[in-house]
Amino acid sequence: MENRSIVRKLIARPEFGPFVLLVLEIAVFQTLNHNFLSPQNISNTLAFTVELGLIALAMTLLMTSGEFDLSVGSVFGFSAVLMWTLFNAGVTSLEVGFLLTLVTAALIGFVNGVFVTKLKIPSFLVTLGMLLVVRGTALFVTDGFPQRTWNAEGNWLAELLVGDFFIGPFRLYMSLVWFILAIVVLGYILTQSRVGNWIQAAGGNPNAAAARGVNVTRVKIGLFMLSSAMAALAGIISSIRTSSANPNSGTGYELEVIAMVVIGGTALMGGRGTIIGTVLGILILRVMRNGIIMVGVPGLAYNIFIGAIILGMMALHSWLERRHRAGT
Repeated sequence: MENRSIVRKLIARPEFGPFVLLVLEIAVFQTLNHNFLSPQNISNTLAFTVELGLIALAMTLLMTSGEFDLSVGSVFGFSAVLMWTLFNAGVTSLEVGFLLTLVTAALIGFVNGVFVTKLKIPSFLVTLGMLLVVRGTALFVTDGFPQRTWNAEGNWLAELLVGDFFIGPFRLYMSLVWFILAIVVLGYILTQSRVGNWIQAAGGNPNAAAARGVNVTRVKIGLFMLSSAMAALAGIISSIRTSSANPNSGTGYELEVIAMVVIGGTALMGGRGTIIGTVLGILILRVMRNGIIMVGVPGLAYNIFIGAIILGMMALHSWLERRHRAGT
């Protein structure tokens, strides 16, 4: 009976469905193409995974608080453009440009948070407007052309953020180290700290949370700032790795990031979040994008698979939750 109870608890966890789906994905793609699990392909997949992953981790905390941010894709592209424009024009060093860019991104998040919490405007509308403002600014500043980044070759900051190294046959980037560190830190904050309790309370029942002394406004503004700052960091990392700061980069990332978080088991309306589930959601979509290309499916069909996965996972989460509430 005890073993059966443990199994039921595992199945009821929001991470169970994404874990099973990820294992099935890997098995199917490896069966269809035996190079899928080759060191080179795994290395390439991880390189792309980190950048969206950093945004998704911060989005998990924000969505747990009952809000979400549609401007992260624009901040992703704008931040790289801002840093490299400052650096290439000789206005600042790369290091100062990096810090100014993170501060600017945090200010964007602050404005989002103030509009949502103080003016009581839904985050959908606020961040949709900010998406257009930030993307438009990036396009206006650059006339729509990518900025060069190769002047930073050998710079210590570039090496610290994206320097590559080998572990056996696997070529990895320093960005993977920062991604893992973010998983540990944000996972601890959400599940083991008082702040994590505030975040979940703010998303579950903000009025009750406020009545118990939780500063819901401060919590949400802080999370909007974290979301924008992480999007900026991801954009900078991507620009260094690809040697290009394109004002159009990050287009559509906001929806893919939200999909990763929701697939992982975080409640869309807030109150429940899981960093481990988000990591699984990130891997599911990154593996899917890589796998369908390797087996010969046109890359343009990727959105079809994303939509199907979202619908399937939402149905599974709903079914598991109903069973859990019924005690079966």
